Amino acid sequence: MSGSLAGKTVLVTAAAGAGLGYAIAKRCAEEGARPVISDIHEQRLAEAAERLTGISAEPPIAIPCDVSDTRQVDALIDRAVSEAGAVDVLVNNAGLGGDRAVVDMTDAEWDRVIDISLTSVFRATRAAFRHMLPRRSGTIVNLASVSGWRAQEKQAHYAAAKAGVMAFTRCAAMDAASAGVRVNAVAPSLAMHPFLEKTVSRELLDGLAAKEAFGRGATPDEVANVVVFLASDLSSYMTGEVISVSSQHP
Repeated sequence: MSGSLAGKTVLVTAAAGAGLGYAIAKRCAEEGARPVISDIHEQRLAEAAERLTGISAEPPIAIPCDVSDTRQVDALIDRAVSEAGAVDVLVNNAGLGGDRAVVDMTDAEWDRVIDISLTSVFRATRAAFRHMLPRRSGTIVNLASVSGWRAQEKQAHYAAAKAGVMAFTRCAAMDAASAGVRVNAVAPSLAMHPFLEKTVSRELLDGLAAKEAFGRGATPDEVANVVVFLASDLSSYMTGEVISVSSQHP
């Protein structure tokens, strides 16, 4: 614990429950940040905020939001700024995957994954820029995936979305650089948490873990540590970068 985010407000989307979002919010709180957490699941969101109370220097703020709704995303950023004074860091964690071969995939399945995993990143970044660019201060960290680089069966929609997050990160970073606002991304290979096991088969998870050099997936905290680095001034010269959090060998 270095206090690398002391005095900063960090907004994390999809932060309820036991997945990456909560781990990121917790690690940011441990580094001195005030967490603002958001999720579509209001009860789980309230429970997550309660668990964060006492970890952060200031009480966490919990704001329900459906990231597929532009009005709700805009309201999320506005309310976070109103209640916390500013959003210093935005972590776009919301994402959705699933297994489906291209030949069997419906338009609705494709659109849903692209909307939650890619378009939501655009919505939240646009809303955050409206506050960060005039202040000439702010940092955005997007959650991508090594799926954006590596081919995998039945993952075309998710891989396309995460490749889009990477490209969006690089271009948004150029849009914001003159204002001193940084945009980077983290691309985990396999981060093990209970939510993942609800959407991906155990057989697939075991197969992916076997490909990792350490023979296991990352813990949520191991991914969160890299997010903390990108959110902090330790990475002050980095923008438009995508860091792989992976031990997978070729």
